[in-house]
Amino acid sequence: MTDTATVPAPAPLADIIAARLTAALDPTHLEVVNDSHHHAGHMGDDGTGESHFTVVVESPAFAGASRVARQRAVNHALADLLSTRIHALAIRARAPGE
Repeated sequence: MTDTATVPAPAPLADIIAARLTAALDPTHLEVVNDSHHHAGHMGDDGTGESHFTVVVESPAFAGASRVARQRAVNHALADLLSTRIHALAIRARAPGE
């Protein structure tokens, strides 16, 4: 008898990014935009349609932090993805009220 159970498809990378940033930064606002279609056929396009992203994140964790520190916090939360699955990441990070 053959096992006909199907393996669920992996979660979209945008959902994984959102989950990681939510866990790390407890944002009050978060947008993850897949920009990969703008880069189809360009260097860094791996053909998956999930290589280029923009994140807009607002978090109390950013209060008093420099722009560089904010970007480092986002990069830290996504470090393994940046080294393996994300080719380009645009970050807009702000504290509430900014």
